[in-house]
Amino acid sequence: MGDFVTNLVYNHLMTTVTRIAPSPTGNLHLGTVRTALYNVLFSKNKNGKFFFRLEDTDRERSKKEFEEEIIAGFKWLGIAWDTPEAIDHENGMVRQSTRNSRHQEIINLLLDKKIAYKCHATTDELEELRKSQRAAKQPEGYDNRGRNYSQEQISAFEAENRKYVVRLNIGLDRDIKWDDLVRGSMSINTKDLGGDPIIQKFNGQVLYNFAVVADDNDMKVTHVIRGEDHLTNTAKQIAICEACSFNIPEFGHLPLIFTKDKQKLSKRKHGDIAGVDKYKNEGYLPEALVNYLVATSYTDQVDSQREIYSLSEAFASFDHKGISKSPAIYDIQKLNWFNREYIAKLSAQEVLDACLKYLSFDLNSKFSQDQIALLIEAVRGNLDKFSDIDNEVNYFFERITIPENLQKFVDEGQDLLKNLVSNIKSDKYDFNNASALKEEINKIGEEMSLSGKKLFFPIRIALSSRSGGPDLGVIMNLLGKTETLARLDNSIK
Repeated sequence: MGDFVTNLVYNHLMTTVTRIAPSPTGNLHLGTVRTALYNVLFSKNKNGKFFFRLEDTDRERSKKEFEEEIIAGFKWLGIAWDTPEAIDHENGMVRQSTRNSRHQEIINLLLDKKIAYKCHATTDELEELRKSQRAAKQPEGYDNRGRNYSQEQISAFEAENRKYVVRLNIGLDRDIKWDDLVRGSMSINTKDLGGDPIIQKFNGQVLYNFAVVADDNDMKVTHVIRGEDHLTNTAKQIAICEACSFNIPEFGHLPLIFTKDKQKLSKRKHGDIAGVDKYKNEGYLPEALVNYLVATSYTDQVDSQREIYSLSEAFASFDHKGISKSPAIYDIQKLNWFNREYIAKLSAQEVLDACLKYLSFDLNSKFSQDQIALLIEAVRGNLDKFSDIDNEVNYFFERITIPENLQKFVDEGQDLLKNLVSNIKSDKYDFNNASALKEEINKIGEEMSLSGKKLFFPIRIALSSRSGGPDLGVIMNLLGKTETLARLDNSIK
């Protein structure tokens, strides 16, 4: 324990270094991004460094397309990383697969010191072990038999060219403890870790827990912040650090992201809502997604009511004590709220530019530039995301059947609609003035003692087939007199 305390003190004297280490075996997950964001905030708050490491040693599952998606996703979100000085890198990114010789060097050192050993147990032997453990209702795990091989047994295994894995001796029945940045005091006993862990497979490929420790050490990582599903990995990695005489980083374990029905958010179970590409493709602003992900498990310790902040604004006030221990709940409505808040900060031209790629209609073929600006300003408040734009403007280009649940408002407003048609036909309305058109509708309301839904719903639904949307004066202005009359006449029985 004394060595562990010494390591903690040493870490505090060093430059704070955090990292994110995704594997290119799947799409970029929201949880990975959120973890990266907390690491960025933690290190930058302390004027430290944040590194990116691609853990691509799983040769069968690692794909170039996933790698490209991960890197593109981080860049889209504005998550930048620093360049490590003491380790080979590619555009500032450390690639784990290039570090085989360094990993083997450490493996050989552990074998020489007898801290690691070769286990020649076959697959059949290990399956028999598991069967006997299940029969005895014991926890399944490796029985550490390789620690006790005699030289005679080892010589026999080698003579028959039996394959082996390399395992690390983590000791018997000892508590591995650490002070977690999020969860507080933690302790896991080695007997609960399933036996001595494999650190190198029979084909020479090192395993996750070992590679992570070696790479974190060489990258001078001082703090490892990641999901709470890594708790047992942390115990194993502390044991590996100790075996290698490496400085032990401080650890913090984040709550996972769950759906409202208390399932861990995953691509397999929940489809594309778990991946970043969905939000990029549907027209969410990256700043909004970043803000949302940070806020899922974090409360600002300076201003607990504050919700809107950029990544750079969060640097100054970030405190890991504000990270919750409770699971984060995926909430698309909350994300949409954040996105609307950020859309509201944009100019009408910026909103239009962002919407263009999603539009199926040619605005220029129907509207003047002033009308387009009026339209965008009118519908922007209804956009959860830019890909919603078609649904917000489609009724200006095509007549849409009134839904059955809204038809009753039109039926009940027949006298109102007839009155409005009569006034329009009298040429007393200026269709070039949206504000004046709205005033004329208000006058009709006063004359007929109508207000609220009874005044606005019949007209709005007759013109747009929906109960919400832009100001009625704007709708009439953009539809024009002829089309407005045609739609109103259509709705009058």
